Amino acid sequence: MIKLTPQECLVLADVLGDTPMTVISASRLKQGMCDAYVAGSLPDVDAALVFDAYCADEPCGFGTDADALWQLLKATDGWGCVNVDTPCAASLGALIEADRATSIRYYGDVCHALLKPVPRYANEAVRLLTLEDVPRLATAPAEVQGNGYKTHEAMLTEGVVAGAVVEDNIVAIAHTYAETNLHADIGVSTLEAWREKGFSTAAACLVAQEIQARGKVPAWSCGEDNFASLRVSEKLGFTEIGRRTYVIPVSPE
Repeated sequence: MIKLTPQECLVLADVLGDTPMTVISASRLKQGMCDAYVAGSLPDVDAALVFDAYCADEPCGFGTDADALWQLLKATDGWGCVNVDTPCAASLGALIEADRATSIRYYGDVCHALLKPVPRYANEAVRLLTLEDVPRLATAPAEVQGNGYKTHEAMLTEGVVAGAVVEDNIVAIAHTYAETNLHADIGVSTLEAWREKGFSTAAACLVAQEIQARGKVPAWSCGEDNFASLRVSEKLGFTEIGRRTYVIPVSPE
């Protein structure tokens, strides 16, 4: 199995398409910020596997040929689970279970899109961040530094970032995690001590407004039991447009 070249990654991005459910992988393929492998020959592939540089232990698999996906996964190292198209999740899980003699659990990944103007949610502590905030991001806890870009400067100039700043410290962040021609995926995080204050909603609102102003559709994905994230997406008017599934081998006790 040979890793795709940068040019082949561009071809695979076009094969995956530009949708709320493919925006992250398509963006990484076009940025050259992933490792990717396929079963078959581009553009007619049986399966594809994309290892996001920012979440390399949770690759995304595409295609409904469970056996082809398993052959790709078996030839790679370092993954702990795989996010796949739901129709092939159970078949893939059965193959892994039989081959590795391990049990499997499944976890739903809910994908949303914002298909109408975002309602306004303001908070006096929340604002768009600028290059002047780079030092604040650099010293903030990792969970509110944001990611998806090579540097904080790139995140602020190429993407859209909003945050809650309290006593000169960033305590919550929303930002474009991945972006394609048509969509932009929003990532959010709030420090535990500052949750339930409306920071995530207000910050994500600002980011969604900027995305829509650029003529793109905001996308949002989260785990099926991440109720805090689901509540924020509902407040902002996101619509569920589909689900993918994490196939997770369970290590024996």
